[in-house]
Amino acid sequence: MYLTRDHTMFLHNLFAADGVQSVAQFKKEILFRDYRISSQNDDRIAFAIDPSLLHRALRSALTIQLQSGDDTAAIQIKLVKKLPAGSRNPAPFLTFETKGLRSAVVQDVPISKPLSRADVLQLQAALDAAQELPQTLVQVPDLAQLQSLVDRLKNVGDLLTVAITQYGDLHLQVSTSLITVGSEFRELRVLGAHANAPASEQNLSAQSRTALAIQRGEAQSVQVSMKHLAKSLQCHLSKPDCVFYGIAPQGACLTMIFQFFISGTRLMDKSISFHCRLPVLDSGST
Repeated sequence: MYLTRDHTMFLHNLFAADGVQSVAQFKKEILFRDYRISSQNDDRIAFAIDPSLLHRALRSALTIQLQSGDDTAAIQIKLVKKLPAGSRNPAPFLTFETKGLRSAVVQDVPISKPLSRADVLQLQAALDAAQELPQTLVQVPDLAQLQSLVDRLKNVGDLLTVAITQYGDLHLQVSTSLITVGSEFRELRVLGAHANAPASEQNLSAQSRTALAIQRGEAQSVQVSMKHLAKSLQCHLSKPDCVFYGIAPQGACLTMIFQFFISGTRLMDKSISFHCRLPVLDSGST
């Protein structure tokens, strides 16, 4: 968890090279009515926290707030040091104080010692690097449909080849020594570098069209773990309004960007950003 003057961020596996990385960033006004932060590290504080314990504390606080029936329930979140039971040394906690009409609850969620200045600088550098966008992004179809496809493909093999073209094509394929199974989504919405598909190639197979597009530099292909992709699809629980896939320059990773609209509109809510990056097992062709 990374707190700055203007944002609250939840970072997962940011330094890991063999797992799904995820970055969720919120402007302070989205989460807090009143927000104060102070530290000797340019008002930046970062620490590790167990997601399951954080989730439990948030659900408990939300339950109390809902029981109040209105906005009178106040939830105050603080970074504190307390003496754990049976210990002589104070330890850091993220404390939730929830006061409703009928009850008041204090929950102490243990956290790591806040990161040092050097570690925060390293974290910020990794975060900046993770913000780099692919040249071409395609809007994926309905996530439930994609989930169903991945559930079928993972029964075939453990490795998935993902190809994305500047024409708006997304090609997913699993190959084994005995069988090759794949699916293609064509003419998807494209953000970034875009090209028109050659009319002379429209009747070719998906594999042939993708191979030719890669040769022209109008497509990229990478191989990722089916397990990683299936895990990343759990992000649909955040109920994004649209999702884009892209392959980073030099095939460094497969990037998934989740966008949310301002309520009642089709305008992107710029106060929230959420994306995942999947490590590449084979850079394929770029």
